[in-house]
Amino acid sequence: MEHRSEMQATELLKAQSHIWNHIFNFINSMSLKCAIDLNIPEAIYNYGQPMPLSKLIISLQIHPSKSSFVHRLMKILIHSGFFATKNVAKANNNELEEVGYVLTDSSMLLLKDNPLSVTPFLLAMLDPVFTKPWHQLSMWFRNDDATPFQTEHGITFFEFFGCEPKINNLYNDAMASDARLVCNLLLDDMYKGVFEGFESLVDVGGGTGTLAKAIAKSFPRLECTVFDLPHVVAGLELEGTENLKYVGGNMFDVIPPSHAIMLKWILHDWTDEDCLKILRNCKKSIINNGGKGGKVIIIDMLMKDDEKNKGVGDDESLQTQLFFDMLMMVLLTGKERNEKEWANLIFAAGFSDYKITPILGPRSLIEIYP
Repeated sequence: MEHRSEMQATELLKAQSHIWNHIFNFINSMSLKCAIDLNIPEAIYNYGQPMPLSKLIISLQIHPSKSSFVHRLMKILIHSGFFATKNVAKANNNELEEVGYVLTDSSMLLLKDNPLSVTPFLLAMLDPVFTKPWHQLSMWFRNDDATPFQTEHGITFFEFFGCEPKINNLYNDAMASDARLVCNLLLDDMYKGVFEGFESLVDVGGGTGTLAKAIAKSFPRLECTVFDLPHVVAGLELEGTENLKYVGGNMFDVIPPSHAIMLKWILHDWTDEDCLKILRNCKKSIINNGGKGGKVIIIDMLMKDDEKNKGVGDDESLQTQLFFDMLMMVLLTGKERNEKEWANLIFAAGFSDYKITPILGPRSLIEIYP
């Protein structure tokens, strides 16, 4: 074949392997989900020391006929960096050693009782409601639907949650788990100054209030408001405190007045036109803070510039950003933005200046000023 003669055997096999690995990328995700469903991280953690395969099998609620397959599941999860192995001496013979499984930093974040657990986010993103739209991606390119999610489900992402309480709760749990991790970093002494000097703060699209609760607790004199769609905050009024309340509404109509307004993982959901509406509403709602002026606090992705993307395919942070950019395209109508795109939005909405602090891995803290 002509194509075969143009490629050396090593290049051909390397190309084939590259394709195979991308075809089967989903196996990593589904193997990890299986480990979570089987409570493997908890089993290893509770054992308290490197856990031999035999002990792990006994601890899992699986059918006896599946015992011989556990080590194959663990092999791929070790390769992916979610578990590691450590040689341990057998109790009955100190001269012999066996392999025991231990957790890694990543699997520590998958423990369900870990306050910073990302398991709710994993379970939401790998639910069929969220994965089926990917099968419609090529169809979506040929039709006029807003998103592949709409092609699959017939309605938009947020409309779906309004009529599916179970999925709404799953999504809210996912966002709450991410908010807890962000809280841990954002409320560190080094960055707490972001919230100092203000009397009020509105968390727009704040969900069930995980982030706002933490901020309200850290700043007892700061009046915090969780602002989200009525069906999201319904019934949460009783969870309010002296300096925390819940308000239902639509950010495209009006945002409650405040000295500071926070948008955590909100703007990447929407088109530039929608983002301008949100930001202009934010600007209208900012209360002058004793002559100092207020601000909008954005927590979102800051994409690397396209010209800098060449040749950095091994950069995990960039890969994460590219994954999320595609996620926004498939589930919603938004995108991830680079600094130039952020600046264009900020100034077009009438703000005078901004400051970017890259403190959250692939995400950044963006403060914008009236």
